[in-house]
Amino acid sequence: RFWTKLPARGHMVIFDRSWYGRVLVERIEGFATTAEWQRAYDEINQFERLLCDDGALMLKFWLHITPDEQLHRFNARMEDPRKRWKMTDEDWRNREKWAQYELAVEEMLERTSSPIPWTLIEANDKRWARIHVLQHATEYLRAQLGTPEQPAE
Repeated sequence: RFWTKLPARGHMVIFDRSWYGRVLVERIEGFATTAEWQRAYDEINQFERLLCDDGALMLKFWLHITPDEQLHRFNARMEDPRKRWKMTDEDWRNREKWAQYELAVEEMLERTSSPIPWTLIEANDKRWARIHVLQHATEYLRAQLGTPEQPAE
């Protein structure tokens, strides 16, 4: 289902979670059988290998926050009428499964770091995390495309 969302050659796209749902949410919530989410690791790696073999440049980031930071963000959203709509009962229910998600994430990172390795980002500080992602992406693209550094003005 993701083939239709891929960009044309020379263009870019940013996916949030993308094809990893099967080994995370679908696994933990029971939307996929054990056989389905176990098979998904090979499917993910094969899909990404096809993209790389076709010349796609790919980066994968995992933005990690602590349970305390997540609680802080949830409470801040609940207190802000402009952001309250973002919160659902499901968010609170899923928070109770933190340990399960943490194990699933560890396995996902371990089993899907080839052909494209994951870059882990400490994301308790949103601003720092965004800067780190942008710096890493810029360095990667510069290295892959041979783009020279521009002098600061």
